[in-house]
Amino acid sequence: MRIAMIGAGYVGLVSGACFADFGHEVCCIDTDQGKIDALVKGQIPIFEPGLDDLVADNVRSGRLTFGTDLYEAVRSASAVFIAVGTPSRRGDGHADLSYVYQAARDIAGAIDGYTVVVTKSTVPVGTGDEVERIIRETRPEAEFAVVSNPEFLREGAAISDFKRPDRIVIGTEDGRAQAVMAELYRPLYLNQAPLVVTSRRTAELTKYAANAFLATKITFINEMADLCEKVGADVRDVARGIGLDKRIGPKFLHAGPGYGGSCFPKDTLALIKTAQDNASPVRLVETVASINDQRKRAMSRKIIAACGGAVRGKTVALLGLTFKPNTDDLRDAPSLTIVTALQDAGARVRAYDPEGMEAARDLLPDVEFSSDPYACAQNADALVIVTEWDVFRALDLGRLRHLLLEPVIVDLRNVYDPQDLQRNGFRYVSVGRP
Repeated sequence: MRIAMIGAGYVGLVSGACFADFGHEVCCIDTDQGKIDALVKGQIPIFEPGLDDLVADNVRSGRLTFGTDLYEAVRSASAVFIAVGTPSRRGDGHADLSYVYQAARDIAGAIDGYTVVVTKSTVPVGTGDEVERIIRETRPEAEFAVVSNPEFLREGAAISDFKRPDRIVIGTEDGRAQAVMAELYRPLYLNQAPLVVTSRRTAELTKYAANAFLATKITFINEMADLCEKVGADVRDVARGIGLDKRIGPKFLHAGPGYGGSCFPKDTLALIKTAQDNASPVRLVETVASINDQRKRAMSRKIIAACGGAVRGKTVALLGLTFKPNTDDLRDAPSLTIVTALQDAGARVRAYDPEGMEAARDLLPDVEFSSDPYACAQNADALVIVTEWDVFRALDLGRLRHLLLEPVIVDLRNVYDPQDLQRNGFRYVSVGRP
């Protein structure tokens, strides 16, 4: 089946490469000529484990191509996916749908024969209705259906998530469109991936509800971590104790500095705005978003307290800048807030991240970047683990003890056993542990 993927960003590129790997013919379209030129040369603009090889294999096979000519790609496609960005709109926090609607206008001018237009971007309820209206208004005679097919990809595990999904949500009440979508995902039949077919508006809301629930779960365990510190309990054991309950489950119960990334912050905010506009406020999600914002700043206060209550003139070494491991994404990463707060308090900040430093140079111009964890720790007054990259899980503690001016480690991801750090002479501060 021929597919046109409008947008060669994170979602579009991963989805396009995976569909091509299923055997479909996919053309990823983007208005950014530089990005397309790089992709044609085999240069992947994002870091996602396994994506470079997957793209290269399918380009060689001829199943995956890249271009800027939307008209030709759409004209020959049976399914056209809209996978453009929907960032938070400046000023009011609503999802910015301008790219989605422009894609709909462009698609309308290129449709030739029955076409299924699939919204893959994360969009508020009712966006599919507007996409359909735009196409119908532009091309009244066109044969098409608009389907919602939200993505549930975790950065760092996106390929596995696409090929072995928990579920595939398809929002349409059009039987012909449903048959096309079933054919697109037929290669997953052996994996027994459940197809959840709903109305279009239900599918749109399902995506936001899923992300809001996971953000709530993270925020809950973070608040439990604060309480654990006050009463002398261990949040890891609390998380395990409740996570073994099958009704709760163990995932997203790791206490830390708060959630970030491309999805949770903007999607919770968009859901809040949608709910307010419909006079049905989601007060729980409003509280979650507020707590998460405050938590990032609170982590800087934890670091300052570990340094004796003041960091002016001191050097703080940060390990990890991305919002999670196995990505180069710094969008709404806790590190950004932590760095700013430490600098406000007079600290010099040095940092190392395996993949995020190139992007961080533009976002954090006053930070000194290091070549490895040990260079980062050299003559620092404290070492802070912000992101739980594997490379930070087995550091040479004896070497660190020698490099640091003061034996202070603040572990915001609970990577280490407190007793190991204490045996090695460190003053160790973690999250939610006595």
